[in-house]
Amino acid sequence: MLVLSGHPIPSDRIAPSMLKTAFVAARDRQRLSEIATILIGFGVTRVVDRLGLRYLPLLPRRRPRVDVTRLSEPERLRRAIEALGPTFIKFGQVLASRPDLLSPAWTEELQKLHSQVVPVSWEQIGPQLEQDLGAPPQEVFAEFNTDPIASASIAQVYRARLHSGEDVIVKVLRPNLRKIIEADLRLMAHGARIVENEWPDMARYQPREQMRHLAEGLNGELDLLNEARNCELLAQIFDDRDDIVFPKIHWEYCSERVLVQDFIHGIPPNDDAALRAAGVDKKLLAQKGTDAFLQMALIEGVFHADPHPGNMLALPGNKIGFIDFGIIGRLSQRRRSQLLVLIGAMLKQDADGLMAVLLDWTGTSNPDLTRLQVSAQSFVESHSSIPLNLGLVLTDFMNMARENDLAMPTDLAILFKGLVTADGVMRHLDPNFDLFAAAGPTVKASMQTQFSLGALKQKAEALGVGLYGAASELPTLIHLMLVRLKQGRVTVEIEVKGLDKVTRGIERAAARVAVALVVAAFATQLAPRLIDLGTPVFVSIGLIIFVLGIGWLVLLMRNK
Repeated sequence: MLVLSGHPIPSDRIAPSMLKTAFVAARDRQRLSEIATILIGFGVTRVVDRLGLRYLPLLPRRRPRVDVTRLSEPERLRRAIEALGPTFIKFGQVLASRPDLLSPAWTEELQKLHSQVVPVSWEQIGPQLEQDLGAPPQEVFAEFNTDPIASASIAQVYRARLHSGEDVIVKVLRPNLRKIIEADLRLMAHGARIVENEWPDMARYQPREQMRHLAEGLNGELDLLNEARNCELLAQIFDDRDDIVFPKIHWEYCSERVLVQDFIHGIPPNDDAALRAAGVDKKLLAQKGTDAFLQMALIEGVFHADPHPGNMLALPGNKIGFIDFGIIGRLSQRRRSQLLVLIGAMLKQDADGLMAVLLDWTGTSNPDLTRLQVSAQSFVESHSSIPLNLGLVLTDFMNMARENDLAMPTDLAILFKGLVTADGVMRHLDPNFDLFAAAGPTVKASMQTQFSLGALKQKAEALGVGLYGAASELPTLIHLMLVRLKQGRVTVEIEVKGLDKVTRGIERAAARVAVALVVAAFATQLAPRLIDLGTPVFVSIGLIIFVLGIGWLVLLMRNK
């Protein structure tokens, strides 16, 4: 059973809702049938049954592709997700980074999801690339290798050389991808709406917000111009540093389905032999990588969302190179301030401060405060040793949120995922690496920026303008309210969620009462009079009306 924070979704309520989805999303019914077929093929039958998908029209009857008796339920789901394609893979990867939503058994299995897939043949992708470039790639580039160097679920990557001599990579979207992803997103968004409306206990996990972020990220990846803009946005942050490298974008060749950028000749930070041969200082690289990531996140509020070893490269001269900017994270100034408070609470072993930050982040929930306080105290005590393992700290922090029925805001979940990934890379470079200690200078700079006299002056001025505006409108509002009171025209509007359901219930109850009254009136008043008339036709008609009324009343009672 897939359980969110210990709360299983009621299967008796999911099936009707998802069957409704099948009929509402008529244009996506074929894709819905494909999804159900794949789930059945991998033995994820419980999900199929609970979603009410087993009896979709034209659903093929297939035996499982694997011997499901030897696989755990999380493993079956992971294999099915990989077969379902990029939309579900991305969603599974998001869930894998959310220990505040799923238990460890599920997140650990979903972490095995990968986007590497069998490449599309050149015969399929070549014509699309030629159309986007306006000419065969062998003419546009001085050299072009038709064998991809990487093949992911969204795009494939090729090596090439410009006529001006630069080595570049050419990233190309896989053909016919958008239609499938858009159908998947429509179905998943509709499902999220159903979950949020029908199961109040699930609403605190903000399924529609989760789907919105998923759709935003995938739509961004489907437009390679967006990735090019992300690259240049992050590169501008480090204009004054030559030890943090970003690839140059060659805009004249770029389009929605094609991205051309410099090829960065670097070494993955987990390739120990190559790092030794290059003579790089791994400890220095760990410090520089941390400085760069934290400067992006804490000071600028925009950061690389997936700094895994394939996207961070070691370059000669102890430089760090970043690649792959399909998804970036953003943090508001308020979030950055909260993050600084969280770091301070962790370093000071302040359980109350930690709990206050968590409650501020998940303000829509109503947790057991006593239980949460005990959890927070246990958390700070279990992470009192120095140096702190940031990856473990953040994972346990999100586990604590899940155990207390709290869900992290999506923007922070993205940041935490990035921090955990970056911490793993840095620890590989330097096993004794302490990201909290390394973050000291960046945290100090961020606090100086946020709480400098200039920043406080700006906040005070903004507050003063807001208060002045409210104060200037107050006399008019008071006068208007007094006039309305004198006229007896003050009205109160109350919005009650689910009122339409209450209304329908009242209507059904009224119908039952009406039918009951009619039947009762017939039985007590009209029926005896008809019998007294002695006319068989009238008696027969009366009895038929009586039986129909009783039958209708029973039916209404059964459907209440």
